[in-house]
Amino acid sequence: MNKIIKKKDILILVALKKELPKNYLNDFNVIYTGVGKVNASFAIYDSYLKFKPLFIINYGSAGALNKKLSGLIKVTSFYDRDAYLTSKKIIINKDGLSCATGETVLKNNLKIYTDLVDMEAYVYAKFSQKFNIDFLCYKFVSDYAEKKSLKFWSKELLVGAELFKKKLSEICKIYNIN
Repeated sequence: MNKIIKKKDILILVALKKELPKNYLNDFNVIYTGVGKVNASFAIYDSYLKFKPLFIINYGSAGALNKKLSGLIKVTSFYDRDAYLTSKKIIINKDGLSCATGETVLKNNLKIYTDLVDMEAYVYAKFSQKFNIDFLCYKFVSDYAEKKSLKFWSKELLVGAELFKKKLSEICKIYNIN
């Protein structure tokens, strides 16, 4: 990234306010997209037209398929799990883990090879790639994609929000964003 970027040039996409309360990042354009690929598609398109971002960051919760994963995870490979066999994998780089995006909550009944599952990230990665916008994605492991996951999903979301806030501060230092 060789461009000069200011906080107002960054678009942060989050599905729900529960995942990242509005007052956590006052200097950034934080958009709550709603859950799922359809909502994500409309939200990123509308936000792109409104803000013309130079940099897009997706933050949110995700289910882990590997029980050894926890905390905040950098995601750099994306799949559409609703079209898993036919969709093209999007790889931003190889220094993170993978996430498969689907329109429904995964309850461990689909055999896919990925680290995490969510409901929006693939859309953002694909949009960013198509329009040549720098993109980062961080997911907080909120559960382990099991039948009882919805019961536990929201318990630690504020922990994830704090971890993301710290990571965003690091990102700003690395890329000299002010």
